[in-house]
Amino acid sequence: MSKRALKTYLSKMPKKALEEQILELYTKFPAVKTYYDFAFNPKEDKLIQEAKAKISNEYFPVRRKRPRARRSVAQKFIKHFIKLGVEPNLIADVMCYNLEIAQTFSLERNVADSFYKSMLNSFNEVIQFTVNQGVFPDFKTRIVKIYKETQQQRWPLEEDFSKALDIIE
Repeated sequence: MSKRALKTYLSKMPKKALEEQILELYTKFPAVKTYYDFAFNPKEDKLIQEAKAKISNEYFPVRRKRPRARRSVAQKFIKHFIKLGVEPNLIADVMCYNLEIAQTFSLERNVADSFYKSMLNSFNEVIQFTVNQGVFPDFKTRIVKIYKETQQQRWPLEEDFSKALDIIE
């Protein structure tokens, strides 16, 4: 169904029927419930803190012995926040936090090359996101600090990290 056809359909529905349909969607589909819960009570700070705690737990677990160090955990939160329409500053904060916690982790452990490639993808994404959302000036010092830390730790793919920063200049 196209957006236009949906608009026509909704405009012809009586208000009561429309309300019932939205309530049905709310109860049947968790995504709709999540959207409306966020739309009417956006506790963005709480969501961000929970995300950061779970991301941190990936690298420095509290209840298990081995860290999982999965980038996908942070990516799921970021994607979810974008869908919900969370403030770009808060999303960029989570993106930077993911890289910073990964750098702290790599200081203490030997990590596979795939880890560095994954972090390069995250680095590229944070740069693109902040530039596209117009919040790069707010995060420039933090992003440059992340880049310098990759150099200091002698991460592989140094050249690729450098190229990612060249995009903004």
